[in-house]
Amino acid sequence: MMGGMGWWGPGMGGIFMILWWGLIIVGLIALVKWLLSVSRRNGVERDALDILKERYARGESDREEYETT
Repeated sequence: MMGGMGWWGPGMGGIFMILWWGLIIVGLIALVKWLLSVSRRNGVERDALDILKERYARGESDREEYETT
């Protein structure tokens, strides 16, 4: 027999270890990207009053519209 290595030989273990670590690294990268996108989404959201104030400051709406809303 092959000294307890079975049918795959000495090189297959190294290949599987490389694949395993590759999957772990890809998973960590995907997790970090997802966490960053969630934090960006939460920071960008504005409420309606902030948008109305910005439109009024730019002159896109008049005082009457600003006060009635």
